[in-house]
Amino acid sequence: MSVSKSASTYTYFHFITLSIILLLCSSCAETHADPDKEDWIALFDGANYADWTPKFAGYELGENHKNRFVYADSLLSVRYAETDSFNGNFGHLYYKKKFSHYKLKAKYRFVGEQMKNGPGWAFRNNGLMLHCQDPKTVGLQQDFPISLELQLLGGEGTKARNTANLCTPGTNVVMGDSLFTPHCINSNSDTYPGDRWVDVEALVLGDSLVQHIMEGQVVLEFKNPTIGGGNIEGYLESAYQQGKELNEGYIAIQAETHPIDFKSIELLDLCGCMDETATNYKSYYVKADRAACVYK
Repeated sequence: MSVSKSASTYTYFHFITLSIILLLCSSCAETHADPDKEDWIALFDGANYADWTPKFAGYELGENHKNRFVYADSLLSVRYAETDSFNGNFGHLYYKKKFSHYKLKAKYRFVGEQMKNGPGWAFRNNGLMLHCQDPKTVGLQQDFPISLELQLLGGEGTKARNTANLCTPGTNVVMGDSLFTPHCINSNSDTYPGDRWVDVEALVLGDSLVQHIMEGQVVLEFKNPTIGGGNIEGYLESAYQQGKELNEGYIAIQAETHPIDFKSIELLDLCGCMDETATNYKSYYVKADRAACVYK
Protein backbone atom coordinates (compact mmCIF):
# COMPACT_ATOMS: atom_id res chain seq x y z
CA MET A 1 0.00 0.00 0.00
CA SER A 2 1.38 3.39 -0.93
CA VAL A 3 1.47 6.42 1.39
CA SER A 4 0.42 9.76 0.01
CA LYS A 5 2.88 12.63 -0.12
CA SER A 6 0.63 14.77 2.09
CA ALA A 7 0.38 12.04 4.74
CA SER A 8 4.16 11.60 4.70
CA THR A 9 4.68 15.35 5.03
CA TYR A 10 2.22 15.47 7.93
CA THR A 11 3.99 12.63 9.71
CA TYR A 12 7.36 14.34 9.29
CA PHE A 13 5.96 17.69 10.47
CA HIS A 14 4.33 16.00 13.46
CA PHE A 15 7.64 14.33 14.39
CA ILE A 16 9.57 17.62 14.20
CA THR A 17 6.94 19.45 16.25
CA LEU A 18 6.93 16.76 18.93
CA SER A 19 10.72 16.82 19.11
CA ILE A 20 10.75 20.60 19.60
CA ILE A 21 8.13 20.35 22.33
CA LEU A 22 10.15 17.66 24.14
CA LEU A 23 13.31 19.77 23.93
CA LEU A 24 11.51 22.81 25.26
CA CYS A 25 9.98 20.81 28.09
CA SER A 26 13.38 19.40 28.96
CA SER A 27 14.84 22.89 29.04
CA CYS A 28 11.95 24.11 31.18
CA ALA A 29 12.40 21.24 33.59
CA GLU A 30 16.10 22.01 33.92
CA THR A 31 15.51 25.73 34.35
CA HIS A 32 12.83 25.14 36.98
CA ALA A 33 14.58 22.38 38.94
CA ASP A 34 13.51 22.49 42.57
CA PRO A 35 15.57 25.37 44.07
CA ASP A 36 14.75 24.16 47.59
CA LYS A 37 16.11 20.62 47.13
CA GLU A 38 19.33 20.32 49.13
CA ASP A 39 22.27 18.93 47.16
CA TRP A 40 24.45 17.29 49.81
CA ILE A 41 28.01 16.32 48.84
CA ALA A 42 29.34 13.00 50.13
CA LEU A 43 32.82 13.89 51.39
CA PHE A 44 32.97 10.25 52.41
CA ASP A 45 30.41 7.73 51.20
CA GLY A 46 32.18 4.43 51.74
CA ALA A 47 34.10 4.53 48.47
CA ASN A 48 35.74 7.89 47.65
CA TYR A 49 38.97 7.32 49.54
CA ALA A 50 41.08 9.08 46.90
CA ASP A 51 39.52 12.40 47.94
CA TRP A 52 41.46 12.37 51.23
CA THR A 53 45.18 12.97 51.92
CA PRO A 54 46.98 12.02 55.18
CA LYS A 55 49.63 14.02 57.03
CA PHE A 56 51.38 12.70 60.14
CA ALA A 57 53.77 14.69 62.31
CA GLY A 58 57.28 13.74 61.23
CA TYR A 59 56.21 12.36 57.85
CA GLU A 60 55.65 13.84 54.40
CA LEU A 61 52.21 14.84 53.16
CA GLY A 62 50.52 11.83 51.57
CA GLU A 63 52.27 9.16 53.68
CA ASN A 64 49.73 7.05 55.57
CA HIS A 65 52.03 6.22 58.48
CA LYS A 66 51.66 2.56 59.48
CA ASN A 67 48.41 2.51 57.51
CA ARG A 68 46.58 4.11 60.42
CA PHE A 69 43.87 5.55 58.20
CA VAL A 70 41.98 2.47 57.05
CA TYR A 71 39.36 2.14 54.30
CA ALA A 72 37.42 -1.11 54.74
CA ASP A 73 33.86 -2.38 55.06
CA SER A 74 32.56 0.94 53.62
CA LEU A 75 34.01 2.81 56.62
CA LEU A 76 36.73 5.40 57.03
CA SER A 77 38.58 4.33 60.18
CA VAL A 78 41.57 5.00 62.38
CA ARG A 79 43.34 1.87 63.61
CA TYR A 80 46.50 1.06 65.57
CA ALA A 81 48.46 -2.20 65.71
CA GLU A 82 48.79 -3.91 69.10
CA THR A 83 52.54 -3.26 68.97
CA ASP A 84 52.12 0.50 68.35
CA SER A 85 53.28 2.88 71.06
CA PHE A 86 52.63 6.62 70.93
CA ASN A 87 55.63 8.85 70.20
CA GLY A 88 53.96 12.13 69.32
CA ASN A 89 53.07 11.54 65.68
CA PHE A 90 49.47 12.68 65.60
CA GLY A 91 47.87 12.40 62.17
CA HIS A 92 45.22 14.20 60.15
CA LEU A 93 43.35 13.27 56.98
CA TYR A 94 42.36 16.19 54.73
CA TYR A 95 39.52 16.42 52.22
CA LYS A 96 40.69 17.64 48.81
CA LYS A 97 38.69 20.88 48.66
CA LYS A 98 38.19 23.88 50.93
CA PHE A 99 34.86 25.48 51.83
CA SER A 100 33.66 28.69 53.48
CA HIS A 101 29.88 28.54 54.10
CA TYR A 102 28.34 25.13 54.66
CA LYS A 103 26.50 22.60 56.78
CA LEU A 104 28.44 19.50 57.80
CA LYS A 105 27.17 16.24 59.22
CA ALA A 106 28.97 13.04 60.16
CA LYS A 107 28.18 9.67 61.72
CA TYR A 108 30.93 8.26 63.95
CA ARG A 109 31.64 5.74 66.70
CA PHE A 110 34.59 5.03 68.98
CA VAL A 111 35.73 1.41 69.19
CA GLY A 112 38.44 -0.72 70.78
CA GLU A 113 41.34 0.29 73.00
CA GLN A 114 43.55 3.37 72.91
CA MET A 115 47.07 3.02 71.54
CA LYS A 116 49.73 2.19 74.15
CA ASN A 117 51.12 5.29 75.91
CA GLY A 118 48.53 7.56 74.30
CA PRO A 119 47.87 10.67 76.41
CA GLY A 120 44.99 10.33 78.88
CA TRP A 121 43.09 13.25 77.35
CA ALA A 122 43.10 11.47 73.97
CA PHE A 123 41.03 8.51 75.21
CA ARG A 124 37.97 8.26 72.92
CA ASN A 125 38.96 11.59 71.44
CA ASN A 126 38.89 12.68 67.81
CA GLY A 127 37.83 15.74 65.90
CA LEU A 128 36.45 17.31 62.75
CA MET A 129 38.98 20.04 62.01
CA LEU A 130 37.24 22.98 60.32
CA HIS A 131 38.77 25.93 58.42
CA CYS A 132 42.09 24.04 58.32
CA GLN A 133 45.15 25.59 56.75
CA ASP A 134 46.15 24.16 53.36
CA PRO A 135 47.79 20.78 54.15
CA LYS A 136 50.63 21.76 51.80
CA THR A 137 51.57 24.49 54.31
CA VAL A 138 51.70 22.16 57.34
CA GLY A 139 55.20 21.80 58.82
CA LEU A 140 56.93 18.42 58.70
CA GLN A 141 56.87 18.10 62.50
CA GLN A 142 53.62 20.02 63.07
CA ASP A 143 51.30 18.24 65.49
CA PHE A 144 47.96 19.89 64.64
CA PRO A 145 46.83 22.08 61.74
CA ILE A 146 45.83 25.68 62.31
CA SER A 147 42.09 25.06 62.53
CA LEU A 148 38.88 25.05 64.55
CA GLU A 149 38.35 21.64 66.10
CA LEU A 150 34.85 20.30 66.52
CA GLN A 151 36.02 17.90 69.21
CA LEU A 152 34.42 14.45 69.38
CA LEU A 153 34.56 12.70 72.78
CA GLY A 154 33.18 9.32 73.74
CA GLY A 155 31.79 8.70 77.20
CA GLU A 156 33.99 6.90 79.72
CA GLY A 157 31.04 5.17 81.37
CA THR A 158 31.34 6.77 84.81
CA LYS A 159 30.90 10.51 84.40
CA ALA A 160 29.63 13.16 82.03
CA ARG A 161 31.84 13.77 79.01
CA ASN A 162 30.37 16.24 76.50
CA THR A 163 30.99 15.98 72.78
CA ALA A 164 30.92 18.59 69.97
CA ASN A 165 33.26 20.74 72.07
CA LEU A 166 35.62 23.40 70.71
CA CYS A 167 39.42 23.28 70.70
CA THR A 168 41.53 25.96 69.04
CA PRO A 169 44.92 24.82 67.69
CA GLY A 170 46.59 27.99 66.44
CA THR A 171 43.36 29.99 66.62
CA ASN A 172 41.29 32.34 68.76
CA VAL A 173 37.52 32.92 68.56
CA VAL A 174 34.90 35.26 69.98
CA MET A 175 32.24 33.76 72.26
CA GLY A 176 29.45 36.14 73.09
CA ASP A 177 31.24 39.47 73.00
CA SER A 178 34.56 38.28 74.44
CA LEU A 179 37.74 36.97 72.87
CA PHE A 180 38.19 33.32 73.87
CA THR A 181 41.87 32.39 74.20
CA PRO A 182 41.92 29.11 76.23
CA HIS A 183 42.50 25.97 74.18
CA CYS A 184 39.23 24.07 74.73
CA ILE A 185 35.70 24.65 76.00
CA ASN A 186 32.97 22.09 76.54
CA SER A 187 29.58 22.18 74.85
CA ASN A 188 26.35 21.50 76.71
CA SER A 189 25.70 18.24 74.86
CA ASP A 190 24.73 14.89 76.33
CA THR A 191 27.30 12.16 76.94
CA TYR A 192 27.47 9.28 74.42
CA PRO A 193 29.14 6.21 76.00
CA GLY A 194 29.98 2.86 74.44
CA ASP A 195 30.50 1.97 70.80
CA ARG A 196 27.22 3.45 69.56
CA TRP A 197 26.90 5.44 66.34
CA VAL A 198 26.60 9.17 66.98
CA ASP A 199 25.42 11.92 64.61
CA VAL A 200 27.07 15.35 64.80
CA GLU A 201 26.48 18.47 62.72
CA ALA A 202 27.98 21.92 62.24
CA LEU A 203 26.84 25.14 60.62
CA VAL A 204 29.75 27.22 59.32
CA LEU A 205 29.16 30.70 57.89
CA GLY A 206 32.61 31.95 56.99
CA ASP A 207 33.96 33.88 59.97
CA SER A 208 30.57 35.27 61.07
CA LEU A 209 29.16 32.20 62.86
CA VAL A 210 30.02 28.58 63.66
CA GLN A 211 27.56 26.32 65.48
CA HIS A 212 28.07 22.77 66.81
CA ILE A 213 24.84 20.77 66.75
CA MET A 214 23.75 17.53 68.44
CA GLU A 215 20.31 15.96 67.94
CA GLY A 216 19.08 19.11 66.24
CA GLN A 217 20.11 21.37 69.12
CA VAL A 218 22.90 23.97 69.05
CA VAL A 219 25.26 22.97 71.88
CA LEU A 220 28.01 25.55 71.27
CA GLU A 221 28.55 28.56 69.02
CA PHE A 222 31.21 31.18 68.33
CA LYS A 223 32.30 33.72 65.73
CA ASN A 224 35.22 35.75 64.33
CA PRO A 225 37.93 33.05 64.32
CA THR A 226 41.47 34.32 63.75
CA ILE A 227 44.96 32.83 63.72
CA GLY A 228 46.72 33.08 67.08
CA GLY A 229 46.77 31.66 70.58
CA GLY A 230 49.46 29.01 70.12
CA ASN A 231 48.56 25.46 71.22
CA ILE A 232 50.39 23.95 68.22
CA GLU A 233 54.02 23.03 67.62
CA GLY A 234 56.20 22.60 64.56
CA TYR A 235 54.31 25.04 62.34
CA LEU A 236 55.88 27.11 59.58
CA GLU A 237 56.13 30.81 60.38
CA SER A 238 54.83 31.63 56.90
CA ALA A 239 51.52 29.89 57.71
CA TYR A 240 51.05 31.35 61.19
CA GLN A 241 49.82 34.83 60.32
CA GLN A 242 48.84 36.25 63.69
CA GLY A 243 45.42 37.91 63.65
CA LYS A 244 44.44 36.77 60.15
CA GLU A 245 40.71 36.12 59.80
CA LEU A 246 39.69 32.51 59.14
CA ASN A 247 36.72 32.57 56.78
CA GLU A 248 37.41 29.38 54.82
CA GLY A 249 39.56 26.29 54.88
CA TYR A 250 39.89 22.55 54.53
CA ILE A 251 38.17 19.81 56.55
CA ALA A 252 40.15 17.07 58.26
CA ILE A 253 39.71 14.23 60.73
CA GLN A 254 42.26 13.12 63.31
CA ALA A 255 44.31 10.08 64.20
CA GLU A 256 44.77 10.92 67.88
CA THR A 257 45.58 7.49 69.44
CA HIS A 258 42.06 6.04 69.79
CA PRO A 259 40.33 3.92 67.09
CA ILE A 260 37.27 5.46 65.48
CA ASP A 261 34.96 4.73 62.54
CA PHE A 262 33.19 7.18 60.26
CA LYS A 263 30.23 5.78 58.35
CA SER A 264 29.50 9.01 56.46
CA ILE A 265 30.67 12.61 56.20
CA GLU A 266 28.41 14.94 54.19
CA LEU A 267 28.46 18.62 53.34
CA LEU A 268 25.84 21.05 52.04
CA ASP A 269 27.62 23.94 50.33
CA LEU A 270 25.88 27.22 51.14
CA CYS A 271 27.94 29.17 48.63
CA GLY A 272 26.70 29.21 45.03
CA CYS A 273 24.61 30.90 42.39
CA MET A 274 21.98 33.20 43.92
CA ASP A 275 20.58 34.49 40.59
CA GLU A 276 17.03 33.12 40.32
CA THR A 277 17.23 33.13 36.51
CA ALA A 278 20.11 30.63 36.49
CA THR A 279 19.51 26.90 36.11
CA ASN A 280 21.57 26.11 39.22
CA TYR A 281 20.01 28.67 41.58
CA LYS A 282 19.35 27.39 45.09
CA SER A 283 17.18 29.16 47.62
CA TYR A 284 19.30 28.07 50.59
CA TYR A 285 22.57 29.66 49.46
CA VAL A 286 23.76 32.40 51.81
CA LYS A 287 26.92 33.50 49.97
CA ALA A 288 26.85 34.41 46.28
CA ASP A 289 29.28 32.95 43.76
CA ARG A 290 28.24 34.57 40.49
CA ALA A 291 30.98 32.75 38.57
CA ALA A 292 29.20 29.49 39.38
CA CYS A 293 25.94 30.51 37.66
CA VAL A 294 24.79 28.46 34.66
CA TYR A 295 22.34 29.89 32.14
CA LYS A 296 20.43 28.36 29.23
